[in-house]
Amino acid sequence: MTVVLLTALGVGGATILGAVLGFIFKKISHTFSDIVLAFAAGVMLAAAVCGLILPSLEYGGNLSLLVTVAGIFCGALCVNLIDKLVPHLHRLTGVDQEAHPEKGEQLSRILLFVIAIAIHNLPEGIAAGVGFGTGNTAEALTVAGGIALQNVPEGMVIIAPMLAAGISPVRTLFIAMATGLIEVLGTLLGYFAVSLSAAVLPFALAFAGGTMLYVISDEMIPETHAHGCERGATYSLLVGFCVMLIFDVLLG
Repeated sequence: MTVVLLTALGVGGATILGAVLGFIFKKISHTFSDIVLAFAAGVMLAAAVCGLILPSLEYGGNLSLLVTVAGIFCGALCVNLIDKLVPHLHRLTGVDQEAHPEKGEQLSRILLFVIAIAIHNLPEGIAAGVGFGTGNTAEALTVAGGIALQNVPEGMVIIAPMLAAGISPVRTLFIAMATGLIEVLGTLLGYFAVSLSAAVLPFALAFAGGTMLYVISDEMIPETHAHGCERGATYSLLVGFCVMLIFDVLLG
């Protein structure tokens, strides 16, 4: 149980570590921001495919392909729905959007990104917890390590945009910590409810993968290609993808 708790705190704490780094390097150029965001996109892309979608196929049984495809599209559609609703969520950040109308669209995009991270953190945490609950500690640590690796740049890249959108530093840190806390809760939930999480795990993994693929394609890549650093962002994405791929293979 101690290993599970420490792993859960480590996975969630990686997001907070990234957030702290984001505060330290909050005044960065568009070029550097695009490079970091593209790297995170590459890490998320590899994690979505290797850590979520492929395991969904593996654990899905006779209907694995159907369950995985359905989960991917449900995840994407869920984030798409959030995309429609997110302009109404500005009150959660404490920013007066009517007083700063020029920040409304920017704030909506940022909140969509943060919410998508929170959505996929729960099933990812459950995935790690299920490994511990079934006694497969090595597999659980591998999944947790990959998740933690991507959580650092995730936590880092959301800080500066939230601050630029007018969200206070305290609320920014709280939002970043909340996304990490969701992952901690997911890991513990998976550990204590192995039978339940094992039944829903294939769909949950695919759902999480779908949310990540949607955000990468609809938000992250367009953002990294909007400031004249397209080539650098592309190679940074490839580096992030390969880093996560190497990490997955070496610990797989």
